[in-house]
Amino acid sequence: MPPVVFRKGLDLKDAVAADLAAAYHSRIVDDIREGGFVRTAGRLTIHLAREFGFCYGVDRAVDYAYQTRKRFPEKRVFLTGEIIHNPHVNERLRAQGIRFLSDAAERDTEPNADDVVILPAFGVSVGELARLSARGCTLVDTTCGSVLNVWKNVRRYARDGFTSIIHGKTHHEETQATASQATDVADGHFLIVRDEAQADIVCHFIRHGGDPAALLAHFGDSVSPGFDPTHHLDRVGCANQTTMLMSESLKIGEMFRAAMRDRYGEAELATRFRAFDTICSATQERQDAIVTLLDEHPLSLMVVIGGYNSSNTCNLARICAERVPTFHIAAPNCLVSDQEIRHRPIGAPSTSAVAEVVTSPWLPEGPLAVGLTAGASTPNNIVGQVIERLAEWGSPR
Repeated sequence: MPPVVFRKGLDLKDAVAADLAAAYHSRIVDDIREGGFVRTAGRLTIHLAREFGFCYGVDRAVDYAYQTRKRFPEKRVFLTGEIIHNPHVNERLRAQGIRFLSDAAERDTEPNADDVVILPAFGVSVGELARLSARGCTLVDTTCGSVLNVWKNVRRYARDGFTSIIHGKTHHEETQATASQATDVADGHFLIVRDEAQADIVCHFIRHGGDPAALLAHFGDSVSPGFDPTHHLDRVGCANQTTMLMSESLKIGEMFRAAMRDRYGEAELATRFRAFDTICSATQERQDAIVTLLDEHPLSLMVVIGGYNSSNTCNLARICAERVPTFHIAAPNCLVSDQEIRHRPIGAPSTSAVAEVVTSPWLPEGPLAVGLTAGASTPNNIVGQVIERLAEWGSPR
């Protein structure tokens, strides 16, 4: 008998609305929005980006998790891993008794037909979904619609004999799930490139050939089983992890388009290269909002809020750091004082184990214009607490 799968909520949205508001709402954020996204506190002027924080997909995933706990109060409820990359949100779910199969204490746990398993916003691999389905678990699927759109295109590539070139981070849950969509199709293949430098290596091979073994050694587990660079790069289709830097994803797509044109000629380009717009609209909106903020206001510095393993947050910080001093913080308590801040180094690997650094002093003297934004997995209450903390230090000195 096939498992029960909930993909459109559990008809308890109204029942959990108050809990969600209490956990994640911020009156301060509402006030600053109503005030034109600006708040002045003494010598500090805080400029909030016009698009920030929870996106629709994240909001929906968290909502479904709360509905699941409400619907199944007596059952064991599991998440396959972090529902989103925000420690505050994940800890609140653990506090409700939702167990994370990715936690060390749960690694040997095997859910059964009496259990409920929530699939996170990133989605899960084809193999993991098959294993959970075979065990008869009740499934609550919160996979983001933007991720599903990427999967659809990757499967189409594979069916048509195109290798998927995925711009993403090899061990990120979303990229792993996307890659599995390619190999779920007979003779489907993928190659994951993290950045323009890795894309350039592949494009050079497409144009000029080279040592297949050397290419495979360089990319390791970033290629599909049985991948042969000599044969599997003659037709390629571009896709991406939805939280990557938009401009970089587009640039990588153009790099592959040019390489295929150089190798095979303009006449064959349509039959050898494909690209679809698989960039998440919320990711793009938050990146665009940061650029607008930087263009419109002369800022002294930027504060970017979000999990250190949040790809979209790290990319927001990268954009800001190109223009002004930028501090990526995970939580309000990273603002230790008006003299000291704990933060993630810009450009450090986006893993949960990344080491924080301490900068002191960090707030210059005199009048300051501080820009503020938050990744798509950061709730408003965290943003509000950061605003409150900054406002405390507005008195002149």
